[in-house]
Amino acid sequence: MGKTSRIETPWGPWEALPLGSVVGLLRELIVPWWVSGGYAIELAVGRAYREHGDVDVSLLRRDQLAVRDLLSGWDCHVADPAGVLRPWRLGEVLPARAHDIWVREHATGPWRFQLMLDEAEGEDWIYRRCPAVRRALGSMTVAEPGFRRIVPEVQLLYKAKGRREKDELDFTHTLPLLSEAQRRWLDEALELEHGAHPWRDRL
Repeated sequence: MGKTSRIETPWGPWEALPLGSVVGLLRELIVPWWVSGGYAIELAVGRAYREHGDVDVSLLRRDQLAVRDLLSGWDCHVADPAGVLRPWRLGEVLPARAHDIWVREHATGPWRFQLMLDEAEGEDWIYRRCPAVRRALGSMTVAEPGFRRIVPEVQLLYKAKGRREKDELDFTHTLPLLSEAQRRWLDEALELEHGAHPWRDRL
């Protein structure tokens, strides 16, 4: 997998743990979770092609207390409201607006990985930026040895908003590997959220 790099932020530095260390930590979690972000794309591509600033793991909002309990000895902060990082206390149910959580071993250490809360209704995943986009939870992830990762078309939908250099690189590397069904799903989801979008012409 690609190397991680140190990133400075207003809330302290990021020095991400290796993906394998994060996976090992979360193996005890009894609720569904999956690797997301750039590492999920890289796993789908099957080779390393860029550095990573963090490790992203996603789970359902309804399962948030299970992961907070598992990380009871870690320092967890939530972006709430946007642009503000505050402690996530044990037992606290986060408000619906909060979905981005930073995790580190202790208050003076670097940030180690990121948790993202996803929305769901019954057995359906719901895209938080455009609730009209949804799909069966069972189709959201695929198995890797010892963990699951998000399917690339859904991760690309998240990346389509920012279109940062790394997002464009991820799209370019993933596009040739997408099946017709994956391309169609992503195109329809992009249309619902954005209407016109440059990636749609390439799909």
